Amino acid sequence: MNKARVLSGLDQLKNYDHLLKGRRIGLMTNHTGIDLNFNSAIDLISRDYNLTALFACEHGIRGAIQAGEHVDTTVDERTGVPIFSCYGGSGRLTPEMLNMFDVFVFDMQDVGARFYTYLYSLSYAMEECARYGKSVLVLDRINPIGGLKVEGTMLDERFHSFVGEYAIPTRYGLTIGEYALWVKHHLDLDLDLTVAPLKGWYREFILPDVAVPWVAPSPNINCFESALCYIGTCVFEGTNLSEGRGTPLPFQIVGAPWINSFELAKRMNQKKIPGVHYRECTFSPTMSKHAGELCRGVQLHIIDAANFDAFTAGLSLLDEIRALHPEHFEFLLGTVLNSTSHLDHLLGTDLYRRGGMNTAELNKYFAYDLSDFMKERSQYFLYRL
Repeated sequence: MNKARVLSGLDQLKNYDHLLKGRRIGLMTNHTGIDLNFNSAIDLISRDYNLTALFACEHGIRGAIQAGEHVDTTVDERTGVPIFSCYGGSGRLTPEMLNMFDVFVFDMQDVGARFYTYLYSLSYAMEECARYGKSVLVLDRINPIGGLKVEGTMLDERFHSFVGEYAIPTRYGLTIGEYALWVKHHLDLDLDLTVAPLKGWYREFILPDVAVPWVAPSPNINCFESALCYIGTCVFEGTNLSEGRGTPLPFQIVGAPWINSFELAKRMNQKKIPGVHYRECTFSPTMSKHAGELCRGVQLHIIDAANFDAFTAGLSLLDEIRALHPEHFEFLLGTVLNSTSHLDHLLGTDLYRRGGMNTAELNKYFAYDLSDFMKERSQYFLYRL
């Protein structure tokens, strides 16, 4: 199969000399900020422009830090530029940070899921830049799971957190640049925002369709399949089951020592969820939940990515595990202040945990909201079919 050649915003950086030359630049990036020749945004911008500050998000400037772990403020050894941590505390740019630059540049690969924290590192920065009169340039990157499909729940902003701030669906089908345009409108920001668009990308493209260098955006989204399954199986972060962290297949396998994997796989395949087959499996995580224990569960094998209902595939798996093992299953407490359940923040609603809705009922409940969002988002499209 011939793959489409796609240029990222970074690949076209010279087109934005007029915004960058002669100005101090603050750059929010990480290990995913590379061009077609694998040059990092840090190296390119420090070589050609006046890079004065770097900003690190979850997983750190080089992507070596596990989910939720502390990110330090430090100095970049290669350039000598200070690296400010934007993960932890409020996650927002402080007056000290804002005084370090004139133009804020963002270049990071996201995964197309509402609960991915890079989204809010960007939008929080946009808010502060608007407040302090700083310009913002977003270097766009592909949405690896495509720009067509929308699915999941619509976040109720009463459940806002750093894993979901705004009323968007679980899978929202925008690039990071399009998301920035949506945020500017949603928050009514008086902001000088420029998006450097992709060249050669179309909405139906998913990662296997394009010839771009792919670097895992976080330690547990290590491939396309994990990114796609993550839309549905991330909910297991809010339970006492392993979502595959500490295995080669994070978010593609789910289980616990007490799961009846044969019965679970049989029940799931009987549902005939589009695009996926559930295979019983065993695994032993090296970290996170059930580390060092033999777990039984299922692996989600994606057999038709274009028609795969990722949200339904993950949450209906949770339906069945709760039904099969009520004596063992538990929801975990939230990590957000005053939160009773991490799952509520991931789903953006408590209708599943407290309201008693199952996956089918949630899908029906949110169908109208998702339809409305699909109409609304089209005004921010930079790319067509």
